[in-house]
This record gives sequence, C-alpha cells and structure tokens, in this order.
Amino acid sequence: RELYQKHIEDSSRLKPESFYFTGIWRFLLAFSAAKIAACQSTPDISLMDIVFIHDLQIETVIGIYDWERKIRQTISLDIEMATDISKAAKSDSIDDTLSYKTVAKRLIEFVQQSEFELVEALAEKICSIVMDEFSVPWIKLTLHKPGAVRGSRSVGVIIERGVRPS
Repeated sequence: RELYQKHIEDSSRLKPESFYFTGIWRFLLAFSAAKIAACQSTPDISLMDIVFIHDLQIETVIGIYDWERKIRQTISLDIEMATDISKAAKSDSIDDTLSYKTVAKRLIEFVQQSEFELVEALAEKICSIVMDEFSVPWIKLTLHKPGAVRGSRSVGVIIERGVRPS
C-alpha cells in the first residue's frame, strides 16, 4: 500500500505520453494490494491432519436393562481428530502435537467411571471432552458395543461434531 501511494504521488509528475503505462501500473498495484489483503485476512484452513485412535477398549457400565446395570461391559472406540501437525512435524517434539496417549488416558478414566444407559449419550460426552479439553475443532467417533445384538459382532453409533476443516 505504501508503494502504491508513492507511485500515485510520483505519477502526478509524469508526462502525458506515459499515461498508458501509469494506468497499467495503477491496475497492477491495486490488484496486488487486493490479493495481499485477501491473503492476510483469510486464515489458512485448507490443510487438515487427522490424529486417530482405533479400537480403544474400555470396560464400563452401559445399557438400559437391569442386568446391564450390574455388570461391566467392554466398549470399543475409533476416534478421528482434526488437528494441524505441521508444528510437531517441524519440531519433532511431543509438546507440539495432539497426544493420542494423553487423549486415550483421559477417555479411559472418564468411561471407566461413567454409567450411561445409552451409547448415544456416552458418545456425545466423549466428543465434548475431546473438543473442549484438547482444542479439537472436529471429531469423528465410532462407539462399538460388542455382543449387544445376537448374531452381530458389534452395534453402536458413529457421530461427527464440530467443523471439519477443508
């Protein structure tokens, strides 16, 4: 912008025959200034990396039937979390990344102590914990409840929360 202002001031001293080139320069400078401003005001969300945890098995009280309220059942979690890993990739430091170990430990602690009736409610709370405590903008969670339906390996829910960066 400073260069553009200086050019405008200098162009007032030019001869009429240089008007054509002055017009081109004004256009190019204005176009460049607009492109620079657009780039500065738009955050770069074009990259999305995924940190994942697959088949995290945790014992908990889950279910609506009386017999389910008296036993512990194993659930399994598949979690995908959007994050930007570029800083960690450059520094090679655990301090600069979303630590799947830390997330897993937090979820194990929570789920083991919980006593939900519905997998839907448990899944919603898990997503809230991950998004709130670990600053994750988007999460996809698959919660499996093996053995809940005879003849199937697993039943459960798949939910996505937050805004998935493009």
